Amino acid sequence: MTKAEIVEKVYETVGFPKRESYEIVESAFEIVKEELKQGGKVKIAGFGNFSVKEKKSRRGRNPQTGEEIEIPARRVLTFKPSNVLRDALNKE
Repeated sequence: MTKAEIVEKVYETVGFPKRESYEIVESAFEIVKEELKQGGKVKIAGFGNFSVKEKKSRRGRNPQTGEEIEIPARRVLTFKPSNVLRDALNKE
């Protein structure tokens, strides 16, 4: 599902004009993105938790050449679904 499809669903479900629906969806994503950039967590009841984890640098290997390389430290986004979402996905 794309952002445009989400906007369309909001438009159909809530009945706001498409421009307002777009602004609502865009604002929601921007709020989530800013919170995660600052290292916070985003918890959406009945859906799940988004958080950012720090990964340390580590040694890796280039699979084509076998050469050892240093993989730099980075931040990764994690998502843990809620039990409600997990149950809904597994009932079908």
